[in-house]
Amino acid sequence: MNSTRIYYNKKLKPKEPILIVGLPGIGSVGSLVAEYLKNEINAKRFATLYSPHFIHQTIMLKSGYTRLISNRFYVKSSKKGSIMILLGDTQAPSPEGQYEVNEEIVRFFKSLGGKTIYTIGGYSAGSHYIHNPRVFGVATDSKTKSTLSKNGIVFGQTSGAIWGSAGMIVSFAKMYGLSAACIMGETSALEIDANAARAVLESLKKILGININLENIDKIKTETDRMIKELEDAQKAAEPPRKENFTYIR
Repeated sequence: MNSTRIYYNKKLKPKEPILIVGLPGIGSVGSLVAEYLKNEINAKRFATLYSPHFIHQTIMLKSGYTRLISNRFYVKSSKKGSIMILLGDTQAPSPEGQYEVNEEIVRFFKSLGGKTIYTIGGYSAGSHYIHNPRVFGVATDSKTKSTLSKNGIVFGQTSGAIWGSAGMIVSFAKMYGLSAACIMGETSALEIDANAARAVLESLKKILGININLENIDKIKTETDRMIKELEDAQKAAEPPRKENFTYIR
């Protein structure tokens, strides 16, 4: 294998698909959202992407078998249309890989008749835990921006660069004439931020017009909140008492 390849079930024909991309990244927000959405809507495996730009690993399975590291497309179709979800084990670690893999994702999606892509990521807001995360966005066009703004996505309050697939796919989508946006949950230094993922899922419910049961992610969020509070309480208890600076007036 000397180039990125996508193998797919040609018998499945997605109808006017919308693509949701959630790959590993800051706070694991994208991965959490994509995996949760896949399970909630019962999406089925549709295609698999392999690339020589991915790290050289195979995954050991509980069944005793192995599989090559990959990104995977899932699809759920209805009378309204199709929702495609891309999730995976990794992103390409090199600039060359990022360009090749992400362009191939966009090219493949467009070949299926897709016109709209939403990538999911985390927006780092520092080291402190975000109890009520906002959901930020950047878009390719005014129509997409307006649609997302009406559904609570905040624009114009982020800065800096978007690393990896979450940003690259949006840029390639624009080059290929597709509408796209990067939707980012406000997160901190947590490795897995269920709170930020929940905020994004709440927004996606409105954007996609679907019903998602958030009970399971609420349980993860509650446990995370409890752990954070314990850490904060322990940190406060370990702080030395402050010396009062009295001022005497004579």
